Amino acid sequence: MNLIEELRWRGMIHDMMPGTEAYLNEHRVAGYLGVDPTSDSMHIGNLVPVMMLVHLQRAGHKPIALVGGATGMVGDPSGKDKERNLLSLEQIQHNVAGIKKQLEHFLDFEAPDNPAEVVNNYDWLGQMGFLEFLREVGKHVTINYMTSKESVRKRMEGENGISYTEFAYQLLQGYDYLYLYEHKGVRIQLGGSDQWGNITTGTELIRRKLGSETHAFAVVCPLLTREDGSKFGKSADGSSVWLDANRTSPYEFYQYWIQSADADAERYIHFFTLKTREEIEALITAHREAPHLRGLQTALAEDITLRVHGEEGLRSARALTEFLFARNTEPEALAALSVPDWEAIVRAAPDTLSLPRTRLEAGMGILDLLTELGITQSKGEARRAIEKDRSIRINALRCESIEQEVGLDTAFHGRFLQLQKGKKQRFIVELTT
Repeated sequence: MNLIEELRWRGMIHDMMPGTEAYLNEHRVAGYLGVDPTSDSMHIGNLVPVMMLVHLQRAGHKPIALVGGATGMVGDPSGKDKERNLLSLEQIQHNVAGIKKQLEHFLDFEAPDNPAEVVNNYDWLGQMGFLEFLREVGKHVTINYMTSKESVRKRMEGENGISYTEFAYQLLQGYDYLYLYEHKGVRIQLGGSDQWGNITTGTELIRRKLGSETHAFAVVCPLLTREDGSKFGKSADGSSVWLDANRTSPYEFYQYWIQSADADAERYIHFFTLKTREEIEALITAHREAPHLRGLQTALAEDITLRVHGEEGLRSARALTEFLFARNTEPEALAALSVPDWEAIVRAAPDTLSLPRTRLEAGMGILDLLTELGITQSKGEARRAIEKDRSIRINALRCESIEQEVGLDTAFHGRFLQLQKGKKQRFIVELTT
């Protein structure tokens, strides 16, 4: 497998240094990607460069994920208009552990010939004194070179300016490349296109410090936007779509991909899955012939949800999707839903009602329940709905009597009920304390 050819046909190359493809075709090397540790979870905006690292491993090279335990304490000015809050060492170490766990869903850390590796640049930068850094790194890179970088220049021209801490960030990242070049055999750095300036500082530092005969390369991927011009990786309410199931549930994660516009889905299937060119072309052709079936979006959502959340996460996402979009559900399907499933339903369902848990402790008549929740406007209407229309269902079972009592034992996990009036009106009831 030719790495550059693979990335090229998938549309994942924004820029690369001359000679990269020829060198990689002749050598098996280590390559690395820097991951920002400002959170204990990655979001889907991180996944394009991560997938580049996946392809690098599949091409026979050794992937290294550098989690910036040191640089995360400083902050990268690239793409920012003001300085970020600095994190403590303890918070950084917590975040590093969370990110490594997520990377295990993408990279093979047990591969016999090229196992993936996670490194933390605090291990070498954290032990280096300021004077040593100036001697080993600072003297090799001029101020003129550093201020020519677009990320630095924009900040210098902006109203907030740039602190020396952030100004020096590119030297820290450049030294990372130098260190990994010397100690891990790294010959290529991957990243997003906004990292090009920092990455080329590293290749320049290697050249100036080790000589012009060195081989240090770079490939960067495009920054994704959606068809409507909005930022990729944000949900409808503007929040990030995280890989952590506690922040973005598997259902919400799955739905982000399902709801992709057709043009976006065609790009995403190239970027975020390992499907072959033939498989992708077949999916796109079938989708264009029957776009209403959303087969392309479904294939995309199932592939990436399975990778990130595993079989149970995908099962949950499918079950909730079927539940929320189906007119009728079976009692067995409701009983199979877990507490996290129900919590995701409560967040996503348009008709979610709440009821104090105490109201069901001694049992509550169905007429009182329907009227108190506002499902019917009166007990008379509730009576007609049960006796005449036979249109009331509790947890998918038809209510046969106006004398029926609803207690805590009726609620799934003691917290959730589904009430249905007719074929179209379905309500999720959450019991609150």
